[in-house]
Amino acid sequence: PGNRVDYFLKSWVLEDVVDLDYICQLATTSIMKDIVIDFGGITDDNKEQLRLINTTCFPITYADGFYKDIVKAKNESLNKFAYHNGFIIGSICSRIQPCDGSIKNKDYRDKCLYIMTLGVLPSYRGRMVGSKLLQSVLDYIDNKAEEKCSSSEDIKEVRLHVQISNEDGINFYEKLGFEKGKMVENYYKRIDPPHCYVLTKKL
Repeated sequence: PGNRVDYFLKSWVLEDVVDLDYICQLATTSIMKDIVIDFGGITDDNKEQLRLINTTCFPITYADGFYKDIVKAKNESLNKFAYHNGFIIGSICSRIQPCDGSIKNKDYRDKCLYIMTLGVLPSYRGRMVGSKLLQSVLDYIDNKAEEKCSSSEDIKEVRLHVQISNEDGINFYEKLGFEKGKMVENYYKRIDPPHCYVLTKKL
């Protein structure tokens, strides 16, 4: 990688280009590439790894109950880690819920897939890890729908909340076909800004 960066620097300097930020962006883009990942479930034995990823990736702190619920769900199709060379580098946690946002009413027809968290460690971003995590969950939903499973055949869309200042996150989801919807004021507590956008994708 170092030699490739040197090549970019030498090539552009010879042409009297002095925008080093642009040079470094080109060099980094050429180095970053897709990596092979494996998926694994979230259990009581490794839930602290999920806490570590969330602490690293998000400005909010998730309560212990969040991790207990993920473990209790025992659903590796909706909640999973991404592994690279045996190391956990990312995670996704999601649930199926009514489109109106309620999680208590089980007697409903129109449902959505709600993404609670999707995070990738900084050094592995831009290498398709987040996209593969999300796609693995979408594939599960598609397969269950094809099987006419009553628990998933009426899922209409995917949705999530993203802090309004998180431009990288918004751009990531928009590239995957999500649409930015209404802004929800004061959605978050103890972080600034507290507002978020609702992002959705029709299925």
